[in-house]
Amino acid sequence: MNENFALSRRSTLKVLGGAFVALPIARLAHAEGTATHEAAAGMPGTASFEGMSAPGLADPDAMARVSVGSKLSLEGPDKAKKISDLSYHAFFQTGDEVPDLDGKPTIAGGYFDIHGQPIMDLSDPAEKRQFFSDCPDGMALLQPIEGVDKAALGVKGNPVFAVVQFEYTSRDLAKDDMYGRLPSPIAVLTLDQDPDTGHLELVRYANVDTAGAHGLWITCGASRSPWNTHLSSEEYPTDAFSADSDETFLAYITNLYGDAEAVKDPAKANPYLYNHIPEVRVNADGSGTITKHFCVGRISHELIQVCPDARTVLMGDDMTNGGAFMFVADRPEDLSAGSLYVAKWHQTSGKGPGAGDLTWIKLGHATSDEIETLAKTLKPTDIMDVAYEDPSDDSFAKIAYGGKDNWVRLKPGMEKAAAFLETHRYAALKGASLGFTKWEGTTVNAADKIGYVAMSYIKGPMIDGSSDIKVEGPLAGSVYALTLTDGQKDEGGEAIDSEWVPVHMAGIAEVTGEDLAEPDALGNLANPDKVANPDNIKFSEDMRTLFIGEDSGLHVNNFLWAYNVDDKTCKRVLSTPSGAESTGLQSVDNVNGWTYIMSNFQHPGDWESPLHDKVKDVLEPLIDKNFKNRYAAQVGYIAGMPQARSA
Repeated sequence: MNENFALSRRSTLKVLGGAFVALPIARLAHAEGTATHEAAAGMPGTASFEGMSAPGLADPDAMARVSVGSKLSLEGPDKAKKISDLSYHAFFQTGDEVPDLDGKPTIAGGYFDIHGQPIMDLSDPAEKRQFFSDCPDGMALLQPIEGVDKAALGVKGNPVFAVVQFEYTSRDLAKDDMYGRLPSPIAVLTLDQDPDTGHLELVRYANVDTAGAHGLWITCGASRSPWNTHLSSEEYPTDAFSADSDETFLAYITNLYGDAEAVKDPAKANPYLYNHIPEVRVNADGSGTITKHFCVGRISHELIQVCPDARTVLMGDDMTNGGAFMFVADRPEDLSAGSLYVAKWHQTSGKGPGAGDLTWIKLGHATSDEIETLAKTLKPTDIMDVAYEDPSDDSFAKIAYGGKDNWVRLKPGMEKAAAFLETHRYAALKGASLGFTKWEGTTVNAADKIGYVAMSYIKGPMIDGSSDIKVEGPLAGSVYALTLTDGQKDEGGEAIDSEWVPVHMAGIAEVTGEDLAEPDALGNLANPDKVANPDNIKFSEDMRTLFIGEDSGLHVNNFLWAYNVDDKTCKRVLSTPSGAESTGLQSVDNVNGWTYIMSNFQHPGDWESPLHDKVKDVLEPLIDKNFKNRYAAQVGYIAGMPQARSA
């Protein structure tokens, strides 16, 4: 939706009590294509979620699929209340044949090399097929694009586009681990929106050519930019100093180029070409073009959020000894140049998930082009010296990197290269707080100028005293609130040119997990009636609701939650198949007048012991049947959401 429109409407939103917030609701969208609620066009209504119970072994089928037992309660201007059951509608299951832009069959979630050739799984002599992902992740439903020839695309109603990316595939046909070994696919979905019901149906699927971005590495969370593009991610940087012995990275390069000799070519097997921000623009013909932004910092990008100024980027950094990062672009709607910052944590509370004030260290300013050039021309040893054991040399500084001690010495004149290519190590050298663990998604409540951060697991350097962060936990994680403001200066005294700078960070009690001393009857290691290990998060301005998807190793089933920021209630909306992670989350307040919650899941039946010991024997055959022997997952959305306003 238009960001300025959301801000202007904030003054008309009023809490009415309970879990209700004002919404201009007209009708209710259903996958079945029925409208169950009518109100005068443009008249306000109220909406709240009624949560569902966690599924249990009394209903194993519900544990082995996407289960949506929640409801949406609507109250019209006449105070008449309507209650609608929510449901899940899948666009496809990965591995399905779907039509490409020419109407020819292609494999959903299928893998291709940099030359556009399918990557085949030949690991089982009895079967040969194209690799496809069981891990769909970040997704962005876009606002309508002008100039679409809907007849050419096979659309009968409103043409709408979405972009979805695939993080990895879990295993090959021989059941060997394939994590990170294949180049991540990313695709544009052409969807047919029924203007009367809001129902979305897939009509075309177009793989995006990633050759110009050197391929994509482990694409995780994603967001829609204020200028209607898909902002992707690349997670878990390969240590450039040991990349030549990193078996996963070398397998990735081999599969990317379809050539085992590619690992011997330093121009191809170059870790500095990865862990940046890819951006996908969708064209009117349903295709997509990709640009990789090299100046936003080389970190473990998870799910970034661009603030309403279309310049300030708040970033998750999903690794041990991660940091809080911020990028301020030189120009609105353009991430090709800007300044990179990292935060210093000044603790104000160590209780529970803790709280702290944030100040900011400027790491540098750069353009994407100049950092890409540095990435292609510099070796790691040109930038700094790194030792993994104490060199007993005072010219080296001891830092923490990925949960281990490093000793680092910067080469003269290499500050810019270090800031944008060895971002973690350079940030530590500059005195930043590199002690966060499992910082996942980031989102913004624009009306209140509050950011939200999902800290999936609170452990290691956040609790053990090895960093300047020292909080209690829990292991089950927490969502933190960020106070955003203007008028800030960095630690060098230079003004930060943004009105959206985080200055305080504190855990939110209602969306903080609760560790269990002993497993419960189902095997949960964290309270199943509270959020555990939050990952994807997205905020709805219209609904005043923070949606939270889990990636928990402490819940037998992972859940999607709706947290009302006004009345502080948190309701369970959806349950993923056991062993699956809730991914692809996006709350969309208005696409042609309809409201959507986009939702995927990945790796169903990813069994962990002891977590799944009590359920595995019952659920494994059901999940194998539902999801192609655990090789598949689904991409879709929650149906039953209201029409935002008259279209």
